Amino acid sequence: MSVWPVELSVSIPVTLTAAVYLRGWSRLRRHLAHRFRSRHAVIFLASLATMLLALSSPVERLAERWLSAHMVQHMLLMVVVAPLLWMGAPVAPLFIGLPRPIRRVVLAVTNAPGVRAVTRWMLHPGVGWSAFAITFWVWHAPALYDLTLESDLWHHVEHACFLGSALLFWRPVILAWPARVIWPRWTMIPYLGLAMFQGMPLAAILTFSDRVIYRGYSSLDDQALAGAIMWLPGSFPLLIPLLRLSVELSAGRVVIERSHV
Repeated sequence: MSVWPVELSVSIPVTLTAAVYLRGWSRLRRHLAHRFRSRHAVIFLASLATMLLALSSPVERLAERWLSAHMVQHMLLMVVVAPLLWMGAPVAPLFIGLPRPIRRVVLAVTNAPGVRAVTRWMLHPGVGWSAFAITFWVWHAPALYDLTLESDLWHHVEHACFLGSALLFWRPVILAWPARVIWPRWTMIPYLGLAMFQGMPLAAILTFSDRVIYRGYSSLDDQALAGAIMWLPGSFPLLIPLLRLSVELSAGRVVIERSHV
């Protein structure tokens, strides 16, 4: 804890992403100030700062010794960083912020028929929810989890899977421009609720198990704390938008009913 570690494999991509985003955001801000506000840039940069906190800070060193610190990393990536990234409306700023030759390549690749079909499939809410749940359970399987503790490469792959699946999951919830509604908004309530409850069995196993599950760690108290982190703080970021959607949809229904009176 006396030295702040710098993970270049994390800090360099994050810094470049911030630079590209700010370049694109400042250009879009001149012409579309009503759509790209200051809060979008603040939230996007906050998400990147949270990513650095999770992966390029003393938390990374603590995660080598404590399962609870490792769980903090996972929760930050899946339920804090991912939704904040979408709340920053990143698609247009990141694209516009790229150098023009790279933009042409990206545009050509994304407009290819096969790529467009795969992209539409990946951005479907059902795929996003499934990827979120499957990634969550698969990477917490003892064999794979222990592998990530023994290999830096697999540790990075694990984190990339958590963040990537979480981005797919949160996209239909946040609906950052230019995303379009695929499922009706009311479906996001069971969407979030089921995602919150699907992780509770694993949280309960970690919290109440009478044996150490991952051989890279040796403390039952630490394992129980990791389960509690998954159970409580890990659920709040899912519960908050669920409650907000419930209130918004209820208010909208009341307005419609009054308009017919």
